[in-house]
Amino acid sequence: MNHSSHRPRIAVLATGGTIACTADANGALVPTVDCAGLLDAVASALKGIDTVAVDLVQLDSSSITLADLDLIVSAVHEQLRNDSIDGVVLTHGTDSMEETAMALDLFHDRSKPVVMTGAQRAFDHPQSDGLTNLVDALRLAARGNVSDVVIQFGSQTIPARGAYKKHTTELRAFSSIAVNRPSALPLPVTPLAGNKVATIAAYPGGARLLIDAAVSAGYQGLVVSAMGSGNMGPDMGAAVADALREGVKVVISSRVAEGDIKLSYGGAGGGATLADLGAVGSGRLRAGQARIALAAALATGTDVAELV
Repeated sequence: MNHSSHRPRIAVLATGGTIACTADANGALVPTVDCAGLLDAVASALKGIDTVAVDLVQLDSSSITLADLDLIVSAVHEQLRNDSIDGVVLTHGTDSMEETAMALDLFHDRSKPVVMTGAQRAFDHPQSDGLTNLVDALRLAARGNVSDVVIQFGSQTIPARGAYKKHTTELRAFSSIAVNRPSALPLPVTPLAGNKVATIAAYPGGARLLIDAAVSAGYQGLVVSAMGSGNMGPDMGAAVADALREGVKVVISSRVAEGDIKLSYGGAGGGATLADLGAVGSGRLRAGQARIALAAALATGTDVAELV
């Protein structure tokens, strides 16, 4: 915790997203505001907090790849290793904020806070929420009473693990499922890029085509966003069974927003049948975060069951 005589110094890493967007001549939102511009806009509210501005990328977060995640994780850890830095704030688009939060959490040693934030409304929107979120995130990081990875958004502090975007437009955009932190964490920082993991949605009567295509394309891991507590139709289930026999790692999640993934039903597409072949239920993690956990498991040689 910061002592009263200590002036906290927070590294702010910017990656684009709506918080950095302005409307172009056609009204389309594009990321144009750099990190220094964001901090200049909130400078009057940050008395007593020193900041360091770092521009990483300027992306819509739906475009972020595993290689981009590696860049973000590496940059965050570089700042955390700096004795003069008391915490990190990461500005980020909302579309994949939960995935990046998960990646950071998997490698985080909980020595200093990492606070993610962003916006639902663009920088130049007359009622933009981004600057309020940024001030809240900086103040949270500066207080020094948090050492985890969290999302600060819409006046709420959301744990990274179990976080999900719950609404496309509301200012309180995120929620979180209560999820225990595995004892295997933190993982050693290891590149995720090169580990091919696909997310495939199950649906009533779903065919095996997409599973087979991913296996043929060399994907080492699959996350199935299944139905109910982890079920899919028999044709897709047969393809998942074949993938497991070929050594592909499979995690089964659910399109249902909350609840445990039990893998308890039998039949060709039932979760229990696939679990017998080595499929792993995602616990309470949904598909987006389960995919990052599986990529990290492949990258570090960890059993994915220890990470979900």
